[in-house]
Amino acid sequence: MPRALHDIATDALRRVIDPETGRDIIAMGMVYDVEVEGDAVLVTMTTTTRGCPLSEMLRLGAEAALTATPGIARAEVRLTWDPPWTPDRMAPPDG
Repeated sequence: MPRALHDIATDALRRVIDPETGRDIIAMGMVYDVEVEGDAVLVTMTTTTRGCPLSEMLRLGAEAALTATPGIARAEVRLTWDPPWTPDRMAPPDG
């Protein structure tokens, strides 16, 4: 059975690394929602702070990772700060 496009998109987002922490945006808890409609993906994400100078770089990196993934024809990444990101959203560190 083919993997669901939602899972494929989530894996693609794991390739986007927050340069300040060295962790991917999924592990950081920055991705709030991944919606799939056909071959299009809409992601709602945040950054650690509203004024983060890396916000646009992370948003564009997420879009690039998604559109470079086979099966995804279009991707849109929206930034939000509601609810605000907090460290408790982070996944525990590996190992």
